[in-house]
Amino acid sequence: MDITGVPRSVDPIAAPTAITPVPNAPQQREIVHAVKALNATEMFGKENELVFRMDPKAHRMVIRIVNRKTQEVLSQVPPEYILSLHEDLQKGSQEREPNL
Repeated sequence: MDITGVPRSVDPIAAPTAITPVPNAPQQREIVHAVKALNATEMFGKENELVFRMDPKAHRMVIRIVNRKTQEVLSQVPPEYILSLHEDLQKGSQEREPNL
């Protein structure tokens, strides 16, 4: 059997990436539309905008009012000290060993 006729420059076929469904996607779209509408009204000032983001350490939503030009955080819910406290509490509970 002669296989020398097979071109070596053919790109390999990649398997399709598994798509994981996003839970509550319609609700998330509604939130995005609501935030865009609020920002369009300039409710927080011409230079400021409302931003929702997931805190990577606390795995909780954080709501911020941010200056568009400087990216300075003007206000945040929950405040940064609460997120730090949460992180410290999580570290403390992971370090403790159960009493036997």
